[in-house]
Amino acid sequence: METSLGVVFLSEVVGSAMLLLLGCGVVANVVLAKTKGNGTGFLLINWGWGLAVFSGVLVSYKSGGHINPAVTFGLLASGTDTYAAGVPVSAASTFTYLGGELVGAMIGAGLCWLAYKQHFDEEPDPGAKLGTFSTGPGIRSYGWNLVTEIIATFVLVFVILGAGNFTAASGEPPANLGWLGALGVGLLVAGIGMSLGGPTGYAINPTRDLGPRIMHAILPIKGKGSSDWAYSWVPIVGPIIGGVLAGLLSGVLLPV
Repeated sequence: METSLGVVFLSEVVGSAMLLLLGCGVVANVVLAKTKGNGTGFLLINWGWGLAVFSGVLVSYKSGGHINPAVTFGLLASGTDTYAAGVPVSAASTFTYLGGELVGAMIGAGLCWLAYKQHFDEEPDPGAKLGTFSTGPGIRSYGWNLVTEIIATFVLVFVILGAGNFTAASGEPPANLGWLGALGVGLLVAGIGMSLGGPTGYAINPTRDLGPRIMHAILPIKGKGSSDWAYSWVPIVGPIIGGVLAGLLSGVLLPV
C-alpha cells in the first residue's frame, strides 16, 4: 500500500526532530557549562549520536526512516523505483523527503536549546554553543574537510544499501530485520564517529548541520557569536556527494 506524501513528510519531520533533539542534546550535555555530563568526551558524543539515529529511524518507520538527504540521494542514485513503503521515486516525493528532513532538524535543534536554555546562558564560549548545533573542523581546510565528509557519508550510505540487500542465504529475498535494522544504523553511525569523526565532527547529513545552524542564527542565544556560514557548505556538499557516489557504486560493488 502506497504511503501518502503527507504521511512521508510528517514521518520525516518526527524522525529528524528526534535525531537532532537527542544528537544536539548529547553534545550540549558534554560541552556546555554546569551540565551533569560536562567534559565526558567525544566517545559519549559518538554513542549519543548513534542512539539518536536509532531513535529517529524507529519513529520515522512510515517513510522508511531516511532522516538524511544523503540517504535519500543515495537511494535515488542507486536506481530504485521506490523509496520506502511503496513511495514512488519522483520529484515530488524527493522534495517531500528533503523538506521533512530539514524542518524536523530545525525543530529538534530548537527543542534542544529549550532543554538546555540555562546552560547556554551560563556557557561563556561561543564556539561551544555553535558546536552544540552544528559541526566544525579540527583543522580548517575546506578541500580536505570536504574529502572527509565524502568518505564518511559514502561509508554510511553504502553500508545502509548493503544492509537493505542482506540475504539469509543465496537466492532468498532481502531479510526484514525490523527494529534491529534501525539499531544497526545507529551502531554504524557511532562507529563512523569513532573512526572518521575526528577531522570534521562528521555531519554525514546535510540537514543535520544546516537545520541546527539556521536555528543557531535565529534563536536568541546569549553571547552566541558567529554561525560560521563560511564553513556551512562543506557539511552540505560533502554528504550529498558521498551519498550519490554510494548509490551509483552500489550496483557495481553490491551485486544482487
